[in-house]
Amino acid sequence: MKRKRYSEEKIISILKEHEAGASAPDLSRRHGVSEQSIYRWKAKFGGMEVSDAKRLRELEAENHKLKRLLGEAELDKAALKELVEGKW
Repeated sequence: MKRKRYSEEKIISILKEHEAGASAPDLSRRHGVSEQSIYRWKAKFGGMEVSDAKRLRELEAENHKLKRLLGEAELDKAALKELVEGKW
């Protein structure tokens, strides 16, 4: 079964329907997702607007980049420390 990937705009529109009173089982059938997906989206995107969700995605990407850079810097630091101590 092919896995679908929904955009933030689509997820937020589904959550707005849920806030308006539509039931989760009805929404899951109509949009072809599981009820658990709706509840997971609600935990992550609940109360957000589309611009907030886009900003969240940008911040997550920036955080991932910074963590990678920090890890690389720590590896370089450890290699230089071993070189200075003469353990090579």
